[in-house]
Amino acid sequence: MAKILHSVRGEAKRLQKEALRQMLTLTTSAFGLVAALAWNQFITEFVETYIRPLVGGSSKLISSLIYAVIITVFAVLVTYNLTKVVKKH
Repeated sequence: MAKILHSVRGEAKRLQKEALRQMLTLTTSAFGLVAALAWNQFITEFVETYIRPLVGGSSKLISSLIYAVIITVFAVLVTYNLTKVVKKH
């Protein structure tokens, strides 16, 4: 009986750790989404305020292209640097 109780307690601890790990993952993902939306808003405003006047007010296509390039470069840099950090640990 003691063996079964010990086994159940061990399983309960494992499930508790896994639940906490999942909560951490979900919380991190949520904050990542909020940060991505904030950067999206900032870059959109930057392109609208500074880039669009340089390429012409009616040139939404060029502004969108510049925005896409900025986002792509940013995503590649962040991914590259995070990969380096993960490989170190």
